Amino acid sequence: MQAFELRSAGAVMHSHSLNAVLATLIDPTASEFTVTNLEMIKGIAGHGYYDNCTVPIIENTARECELTDRLRQAIKDYPKSQAVLVRRHGVYVWGSTWIQAKTQAECYDYLFEAALKMKAAVGIDASQPATRAPAAVANGVAQNGHAHGSERPTKRHKASAEDAPRAIVLDIEGTVAPISFVYDVLFPYAKKQLTAYLEKHWESAELQAELQQLQAQAKEHQHMPGAQDVLSANKATAIAGIQAFVEGLMREDKKLTILKTLQGHIWQEGFAKGELTADLYEDVQPAMAGWVSQGIKIYIYSSGSREAQRNLFGHSKDGDLRGLLSGFFDTSSGSKVESSSYQDIALSLGVDKPSLIMFATDSFDEAEAASAAGWRVALTIRPGNKPLPSRHDYREISSMQHLLTPF
Repeated sequence: MQAFELRSAGAVMHSHSLNAVLATLIDPTASEFTVTNLEMIKGIAGHGYYDNCTVPIIENTARECELTDRLRQAIKDYPKSQAVLVRRHGVYVWGSTWIQAKTQAECYDYLFEAALKMKAAVGIDASQPATRAPAAVANGVAQNGHAHGSERPTKRHKASAEDAPRAIVLDIEGTVAPISFVYDVLFPYAKKQLTAYLEKHWESAELQAELQQLQAQAKEHQHMPGAQDVLSANKATAIAGIQAFVEGLMREDKKLTILKTLQGHIWQEGFAKGELTADLYEDVQPAMAGWVSQGIKIYIYSSGSREAQRNLFGHSKDGDLRGLLSGFFDTSSGSKVESSSYQDIALSLGVDKPSLIMFATDSFDEAEAASAAGWRVALTIRPGNKPLPSRHDYREISSMQHLLTPF
């Protein structure tokens, strides 16, 4: 009944499968079962091959009727799961129809068995990402041995195998995600939801602290619509002013930390509700998996807040990709067009010298700043990106799988 009530399930299946029972005993103390990088994960609603497919595990009771409260809590705590495991008992699986429930039950049973056999036969932990990828994919080279496309060589940093990048830092819009997704999907969503978000969280200490930062910006931009009302002590007037002021900042594409923070909060709720799904370029996930397989760490540096970055990569059309990333940087680390920002970030990446960092961006100004800090740079050419200067010294790439081609 819990799945019917909480998930609007059309059918629920309960099995005493031995695979399900043993899956709860891989770690007798674990409260969840997780697998990743297995093809059958794609058979579970809302999941992709690179997702962490996680199923909560609850403790068994002498009578099934006594499991009700534990089942309800597990279903609430794991909104993406389509099943609940009961230790030393079995599994409950549901779906919108009996066909989907049956399909997902078969997929889950396969995943339980795969995890058991991977651990027993070859000592592989199925909850961890694959550690090896085909060299052709990892290096962004086609199976025929030729690089994908042509690229402009850089004069600033000569490539050598001994000096290959140890860390990769990626921009987001125009680099790993279409600019249209940001301006046609994320920005309009934030505008539409802003007033409701403010009314919902108005009394929270977190929002009030952030509004103080927004008020400081309003004082610096008094010419903008709504700026004066942002300072109002009247709640309704202030909210209307904030709506107008924030919309103005977004129209001018201001890279203000407080603006990005508010947007990030709103997008977080949208991703959590399933109203937003990140649209990443198709080459991004395979390239990232390849780099990780080579031991290269990947980071994000975007004007969007770290919260927004985590939610974007956690809710992509390719699944949850956060496991491939080692960290996130936003404008709290400094402006993206200042070389000092890249110098400071380099100190956090654990590399011996800045030339071991590869940065991909669609912005020429950001490329100049990163290069001045000693980073290697590649400029991304994507549909809808702003034109680049006709003459410059940076490589141009049209796919993330080209990024490490010289190495």
